[in-house]
Amino acid sequence: MEMHKIKDKEQRLALNNWASNDCNGSIIAGTGFGKSRCGVMAVDFALNRCGGENALVLVPTIQLQDQFKEEFDKWECTDCLDRVEVMCYQSAYKLRGKHYDIVICDEIHLGLSDKYKRFFQNNTYNKLLCMTATPPEEPRYRIDLFKLAPTVYEISLDECVARGLVAPYEIYCMPLELTDKERTEYKRINNLFISHKMALEPNAFDFARTALKSPNVSYELKAHAAGFYKTIRERKTIVDTAYNKIDKFKEIVYSNLDKKIITFGGLNVFTDKLAESVTPLAEVYHSKISGKKRKEALRRFKEGEVNVLCSTKALNQGFDIPNANLGIICGLTSKSLSMIQRVGRLIRWEEGKTGKIYVLYIKDSQEEKWLKNAVYDLKGVKWL
Repeated sequence: MEMHKIKDKEQRLALNNWASNDCNGSIIAGTGFGKSRCGVMAVDFALNRCGGENALVLVPTIQLQDQFKEEFDKWECTDCLDRVEVMCYQSAYKLRGKHYDIVICDEIHLGLSDKYKRFFQNNTYNKLLCMTATPPEEPRYRIDLFKLAPTVYEISLDECVARGLVAPYEIYCMPLELTDKERTEYKRINNLFISHKMALEPNAFDFARTALKSPNVSYELKAHAAGFYKTIRERKTIVDTAYNKIDKFKEIVYSNLDKKIITFGGLNVFTDKLAESVTPLAEVYHSKISGKKRKEALRRFKEGEVNVLCSTKALNQGFDIPNANLGIICGLTSKSLSMIQRVGRLIRWEEGKTGKIYVLYIKDSQEEKWLKNAVYDLKGVKWL
């Protein structure tokens, strides 16, 4: 059976499960599964087949607003577009007293904060479909999602690969060393971090989160809490901007000039340096440049005018770039779900395609621990 037929069958199964649950539920499926199409089909069902009057699609970013609108054209469902509103979570939470026949929540793991949940508390709807490739890591948000829209269909990233719904992938974890100067500074800051952490034990992270706002915590402990967070940021900045990452990044790019490369940096300023190191092959795409420049950078990359697109977090969620086939991750976070999102940018299905991802990490640092946790459940991982 051809790939698109397999994918169509799975998408319809997911929608049937949703419809059987009174049109309320969550689809949790690996990136590239076709969740956006599921959203379009659900809107078509609610408005054209059930006679609904209006629909709301919620997304996390302005860029995804435009992309989701394009999905209705892509799947030839433009006859209901005049009844569909696409809005960001950061605007929707302000709504009061609205009613919708159907609400679609894309990347719902980003829409469950206490602030964003006000939308669901202050407005009404007949049907609700939530979609994500990565359900929330925090238990309370998982519970919130289950209460809001219980899971009606779930398929992991590796299951998608096994069934031929997305391209296979390979992850190469490449250890790097800090320079002598960077290592000395990292050790100094890490010693301070340990000192602050010991003062806040036994539950340093939980205690530090509340200590700064509590009137019942001593000045000394507040100082440790502030120092605790400060050293976390400083330690991460050193590994995010490590000099040897630029050299290894350049080496990989110049060895793969026939590839379409997406890079994920840890900080915007470092992402700029990565792009500058391979000028004129690269464009920058992150939150500190204008929407017009981001759109032009994406166009140039898609049309082959440049073959490297350097980003931080802006491309993590939902972007459809099917011709990208090599990723370079230069900045990691404690959230393992971001790894799945980033891998997903490289495995949109194409005949004969294998997505390849290089992860550049600093050996014997917190970054190495985050990486091991992030790839623990993933197949196709090789440690170099």
